Amino acid sequence: MSIFSAIKNAIWGKKTEAAPAPAPAAEAAPAAVEAAPAPVAAPVETPMTRAEIESLLGQIASTTGSDLNWQTSIVDLMKLIGLDPSLANRKELAEELGYTGEKDGSAEMNIWLHQQVMDRLAAHGGTTPEELTR
Repeated sequence: MSIFSAIKNAIWGKKTEAAPAPAPAAEAAPAAVEAAPAPVAAPVETPMTRAEIESLLGQIASTTGSDLNWQTSIVDLMKLIGLDPSLANRKELAEELGYTGEKDGSAEMNIWLHQQVMDRLAAHGGTTPEELTR
């Protein structure tokens, strides 16, 4: 699982898959005719505003009683949602999100990561962008 997926899952939780519908009774359809499986709908991405994301994270912060600066710090954002903010994880996140600068934990890298995470969370409304699931 990608670090971004872990961030998303920590905020929204994992969405459970719908259980398959039970097979129709044998007497409902002739044995020679099989029903085609119903197509599975792709998850719908509903963009959120940055304010909505911040409100959601603010609710998490208020329930934990933390005094973290998650609004501007990627390290504190990761701590808030229970993820390891180590340099190794931030480097991996930088790689996933396409950061092209030095992956050395600099303020520049961390500010960029925070901005990208917040923007991508808002743009995808809690779903993981396809490019981050490969």
